[in-house]
Amino acid sequence: MTSSIPQITQAPETLLQRTLNSALNDIGTDAALAAIFHQENGPLVEHASRGFTPRDVQAILRTLSTQRAAALTPPVQDQDGGRAIRLRLITPGAKSLLVVPLRHFNSVYGCLVIGRKEAAAFSKKDKFHLEQMCDDMTKALDREGLFNSNVVLSRAYVTQEPGSPQQVGADLFPPMTKHFSPELQEKIEEVLAEAHQYVTYDRAWACYYDPLAGNVEVLGITGDVKADPKDAKKELKPGQRLTLDGSAAGWAIRHRKPRVDHDLASTQGRFLDHKHLFKDLFQSSLVIPFFVKGQVGGTLTLGSKDQQRYQTTDARTLEPIILKLSEVLQAPAPQPVAPSPATDVGTTGNRLPVAVPSEPIIRKQERQAAIGEFSAFLATEVREPLASIRSQLEEVTGEGILDFDPQTRVENAMRDLIRIEAILNEILDYAKPLELSRHLCRIPEVLESALVVVGTDLEATRIQVTKDYANVIAPVRGDEAKLQQAFLSIFRNACEAMSPGGHLHIQVTQHRAGRGLEVQILIQNDGVPIPEEIVDKVFEPFFTTKRSGTGLGLSSVKKIVEEHGGAIAIGSAPGEGTTVTIRLHGVSRGPAFRHRGRGRRPPRRPN
Repeated sequence: MTSSIPQITQAPETLLQRTLNSALNDIGTDAALAAIFHQENGPLVEHASRGFTPRDVQAILRTLSTQRAAALTPPVQDQDGGRAIRLRLITPGAKSLLVVPLRHFNSVYGCLVIGRKEAAAFSKKDKFHLEQMCDDMTKALDREGLFNSNVVLSRAYVTQEPGSPQQVGADLFPPMTKHFSPELQEKIEEVLAEAHQYVTYDRAWACYYDPLAGNVEVLGITGDVKADPKDAKKELKPGQRLTLDGSAAGWAIRHRKPRVDHDLASTQGRFLDHKHLFKDLFQSSLVIPFFVKGQVGGTLTLGSKDQQRYQTTDARTLEPIILKLSEVLQAPAPQPVAPSPATDVGTTGNRLPVAVPSEPIIRKQERQAAIGEFSAFLATEVREPLASIRSQLEEVTGEGILDFDPQTRVENAMRDLIRIEAILNEILDYAKPLELSRHLCRIPEVLESALVVVGTDLEATRIQVTKDYANVIAPVRGDEAKLQQAFLSIFRNACEAMSPGGHLHIQVTQHRAGRGLEVQILIQNDGVPIPEEIVDKVFEPFFTTKRSGTGLGLSSVKKIVEEHGGAIAIGSAPGEGTTVTIRLHGVSRGPAFRHRGRGRRPPRRPN
């Protein structure tokens, strides 16, 4: 007799949370928190937040809950006569906090907390603007019928409405993990078809934002789409991924606001999604980012062949469609039904033995899961704010309103910010699963392309490169870009280990391995050898002997090689330098690479 284990599903976002999150997304500040009184005199309960960590939220609510609701009502006002109150609290995410009471018919039903990362005081204009935002938030709740009903008592205090469970563990990280599938594409396209009732378009598509990968993925597209397979090969299609810097959808995500373009000729060279529209004679486009539980979930893009077709206010008109997109992305993916254990006919419940994972495998899985959760936290809580800061700095420097000295300081800050983003991206690239685009590739050609990239460094340090490629080398089925990335990392480490005038030797041979073929790559340098006590640790994540670096270079190389089904080893000894050996499976049936003299063989020594 078997008992089914109930699955714990995350509660859907309530109408109250959805309304408050929508209001918070319109507030241009570093951090915001909306909390509601469930009963008279508190305590305050968080329903929407952005930019604050869970620990920050707890500290703020603990401080505010010590004050009764009456303490936040007039006549308690600041010197400017407004109702905003400065909160004497400093959190790791905000050095300046401002509390604005939420009022409905002169009764306080909650608080809006605004945080800034700098210690500058809020101006009178800022406070007035925030008070207007609070009034708009109250009107939005009133429009949804949340006051004077079974959701909110007549005294304007929120009562029992189903809320999301306490965030623990992995729930603190991104609320969705979606990948393209035909079922999801069908649902997305159904929602996009409804958008035509609100705002007309000739083509529309929706993208999902993957914070860990740092890109957007097209989930569904409808409208004026090429039907001819020959033309459709170069068109934007579901499943395609776009970078944040190279797409209008990425721009909307980085800036957290809609983007309207009426001259696609000026942006089609910068944004790939605009390039597809411009090629099909589209005139204008509208890109709207939508949010899920306070975090960016994706974008909705509309394209039209009419000039001046869209305005920023169309984003408000499309709110019903955006809510439906959020619901589709939050829907749990269907879980495959696990087959029941097979039993032999004629036996009394004899079951096949179940393979139990060994302890090292379990530890590796737990370590990978921990790295994945931590990386997801970095992607949402660190990379997104950094991207927003960089976007604002780019706008300031592009406007040309700063004097020479402030402009120089801002540009220096941007360079440091870009360096931090590069380190963060390296960590996240190591943590996310590799997505290999496999095809037949020739290892000598991949090595040659990698040498071209580091050619300037080799010439500057007068490093001599010799190559010894076998006459016949079987191709390898793999991702050429990922393999080039691995060879680049090895070459750069070799350049750093060698002194000017050193020697780098590359050898590629082919061997028999059982019934198949094996391609072996030797990369040898005569630089400073690796100490014997640490040579076994060079492939461990975050291990480095450099003053600057993440220690993920060789770890990423090993990950790439092993994902291709190969093996990598490193040897080092005094007087011999360091040798990296990589073995990859060759394809016996395929066009073999024949040496045409591009690799120079070392001269033979006389007998």
